[in-house]
Amino acid sequence: MRLSEFNYDLPSDLIAQYPCERRDGSRLMVIRKIAKAIEHRNFRDIAEYLNPGDCLVVNDTKVIRARLPVKRQDTGAKAEILLLEKLNDKLYKCLVDTSTKIKVGTKFVFGEDGLNATVRAESDGIRLIEFNVNGGQFSELLEKFGLMPLPPYIKRSADKSDEERYQTVYAKAPGAIAAPTAGLHFTQEVLERIRAKGASVESVTLHVGYGTFKPVAVDDVARHKLEAEYFEIKEEVVQRLNEIKEKGGKIFAVGTTTCRVLEYQARLVKGSKNRIEEDKGWTNLFIYPPYNFKFVDALITNFHLPKTTLVMLAAAFCGKELLFHAYEEAVKEQYRFYSYGDSMLII
Repeated sequence: MRLSEFNYDLPSDLIAQYPCERRDGSRLMVIRKIAKAIEHRNFRDIAEYLNPGDCLVVNDTKVIRARLPVKRQDTGAKAEILLLEKLNDKLYKCLVDTSTKIKVGTKFVFGEDGLNATVRAESDGIRLIEFNVNGGQFSELLEKFGLMPLPPYIKRSADKSDEERYQTVYAKAPGAIAAPTAGLHFTQEVLERIRAKGASVESVTLHVGYGTFKPVAVDDVARHKLEAEYFEIKEEVVQRLNEIKEKGGKIFAVGTTTCRVLEYQARLVKGSKNRIEEDKGWTNLFIYPPYNFKFVDALITNFHLPKTTLVMLAAAFCGKELLFHAYEEAVKEQYRFYSYGDSMLII
């Protein structure tokens, strides 16, 4: 498939710059794959679509303050470091936003008491940066000096409200540099309504990293290589999810990240229901049409940027023609798009 097949037109005023006043106050577009039908609902109605014995699976990653304002030690020029991946207590892969040229050996200062960081290597725009603090101290420094890493299409600076609203209510495993945004709509009340229906809620972890939003730079999408991201799925969760599938329950994945973890760990079982396995490590599973989903039955997701791996996964799950028909409908009905926008349920 060609990259141009995943493009669409979106008026810029439909890109949400702020979250809804209430988390569960966003709109919900429901797409029924078999009937090729579209329903317009409110997100707080999501529990109506789960039945007793079904399971909602969420990604419990927590966004860290990955944006670090710094200055060049030699010139005092302002810059910003975005942490991409931790290699050890001092060494990180990073992006650097600056108007000046950066060479290996360039030093940055930040915070108090002369804290500094040094560029040790560079490859394809990604810098290897060493910080002069140990791991525990650096986590504390990020909490003090770091900023919430809002996406670039949100044309404003992060404020105090983003500290809460750019996290899911169930976030507990620090490590992401972007939120698993499909989960931002959930409140504890909505989760309780789902449980009251006789469905269960389980968690996996995938630390959303650079791979999730790295642009696709090749025309033949099959040639795109997704950057690996760390995931974890616990043995007790695996056991419960496999039991649910064996009994005929449906798996509702909250977000493309949750979907990728489950599909990466899914195994075909001849003559029986498919299963997943317990593991932790790194996955670069890239899902695009056509793809045979092995474990996920329903997908809750936001409206994604054109030509991204996220919209490709949604197209694989929904069917490309039906998905982009739904996007056209969303534009017509003035849905709000992207991270702080409205939600979609594909069943």
